[in-house]
Amino acid sequence: MSYRYALHAGYQTPRCSSCLRRVVVPWRLIPDIFSNTLMDSIQAQVPKKTARAFGIVGMAVAASRMLGLVRELVFASLFGAGALLDAFLAAFQIPNLLRDLFAEGALSTAFTTVFSKTVEVDGNKRAFLLANRLFSVFFIFLLIVSLLGIIFAPILVEITNFGFHKIPGKFELTVQLTRLMFPFILFVSLAALVMGLLNAYHVFGLPASASSAFNLSSILFGVLFAYLFDPQQDIFHPRFGPASLYGISLGVLLGGLVQLCIQFFAFPKIGFRYSWEFNIADPKLLEIWELLWPTMIAGAAIQINVLINGMFASEINGARSWLNCAFRLMQLPIGVFGVAIATVTLPSVSRQDARRDHQAFGQTLESSLRLAFFFTLPSAVGLVFLSDQIIALIYQHGRFSSFDTLQTAYALKAYAVGLCGYAGIKVLTPCFSALNKPQVPLRVTLIGIAINLLSNIILVKIFSLGHVGLAATTSLVSLLNFTQLYLSITRSIKGGELKIGLFFLLKIIFSSVLCASSALFFSLWISKLLGQSFFSLFFSTLLGITLAVVIYLFTTAGLGVEEGKTLLRFLFKKLHLLNKKD
Repeated sequence: MSYRYALHAGYQTPRCSSCLRRVVVPWRLIPDIFSNTLMDSIQAQVPKKTARAFGIVGMAVAASRMLGLVRELVFASLFGAGALLDAFLAAFQIPNLLRDLFAEGALSTAFTTVFSKTVEVDGNKRAFLLANRLFSVFFIFLLIVSLLGIIFAPILVEITNFGFHKIPGKFELTVQLTRLMFPFILFVSLAALVMGLLNAYHVFGLPASASSAFNLSSILFGVLFAYLFDPQQDIFHPRFGPASLYGISLGVLLGGLVQLCIQFFAFPKIGFRYSWEFNIADPKLLEIWELLWPTMIAGAAIQINVLINGMFASEINGARSWLNCAFRLMQLPIGVFGVAIATVTLPSVSRQDARRDHQAFGQTLESSLRLAFFFTLPSAVGLVFLSDQIIALIYQHGRFSSFDTLQTAYALKAYAVGLCGYAGIKVLTPCFSALNKPQVPLRVTLIGIAINLLSNIILVKIFSLGHVGLAATTSLVSLLNFTQLYLSITRSIKGGELKIGLFFLLKIIFSSVLCASSALFFSLWISKLLGQSFFSLFFSTLLGITLAVVIYLFTTAGLGVEEGKTLLRFLFKKLHLLNKKD
């Protein structure tokens, strides 16, 4: 496909090269998700530098997610799912929640916006002065927050993990680990500011890779210090105790420092040099704060749900570990598909809203949701059917037992029910930003908090569903939030014919169940032939997933689903080109 044809094919209505601004149909981008032609298609909508940045950041996010999964399974294999891993995860959650709240999202976005405008209007000198002042002010603020966190760690752990008192020593260990890791918020928040500074100058590669550096460093340093802090270990059959958790926590803390410092190497490229400039009266700092606080409030609502779930999980030994491992796996399809589709959708709907072209807005929204469901529905069904095999393959090593695998698989099945809701929210939320209605997602999130708390009480306290009830509540809230957002946006924007959407959903639900059940049957058959071993599990799971993908593509294409036909044509074209080269 030539560049001109790629641009033309990405639009619903044919246009000449001089007037390409038309409705983007995201399903046309299906082949591009799996190839380098994504850059060509995106260039119809955004400048060349931005298109290249999408590719760089996308690959960096994918690498970070995979390394994060590796980090989780390494720690799970060393400690198993129980009191020790629970204590570590609970201690890391508290500073990590603060990072999610204002460091890596709201703060970086607000700073990048104001800083970029300052560069454009007032030049580099004034912009660098603003950066130095913000770094200095924020360093003092974060240092105070870290000290307060260390001092009041017992109160924080009591509020968020009161159930830890049931296991002797678990609460005290969590307090000590919290104190050790609380300065993590200082490092990663400053790293977010540095990332915003570099992104303003179109430097994306190094800051986008910084989170991967954190994951890799925390693994290497953590395991090294775990052996140093608990030296009485057989390196081939380690059985770590509480002392080694201090080593793991120190490794995570150093990983945060690496995430900050690795970005300093890009400073010479933009000509920036840090100097101490403490001045809280700078009007630009107030401008940053005015952009920061609304996003922080919305983020706080989300984190309250996380804290509430953690409180209930603290009463069940091992629940935090099982839920964390399951949710990590569910985040993979959300990150790969939901974020990618949302990234492509936002520039289109923003321009369409600026032109007051609501019909085009609705068509783009409908196409984006179709594409999100096309990928995440089979992912959700596959996780439900193959959760036991996938969890055993990835996590069941070292001290992570078959019982832990079973409990984690139950949680993954419950989480997977809400996977499409999560992906839909990823697509819809940018649309409200484009419509300049950020208060709608905030209102929906606040309602979700009440539903989350009530559902936890019903499922966990009344029906005694334990950690599975917590995962089910998370899925329920995501589906209800998506429904509220969709109904709200269709009042302003025509989203397309509902009958077409329902017919489409029935087709991909049928295809998803068919492919997942076939994969489960095939993987069990292979396992029975090869016996019970890691090789058998790996081979059967891999072949089962491959078979599921093939069945899903051919079934959806045979049922007339346009997304399936497009992707299948793309794959056949690639295979034909490979045969020509041979």
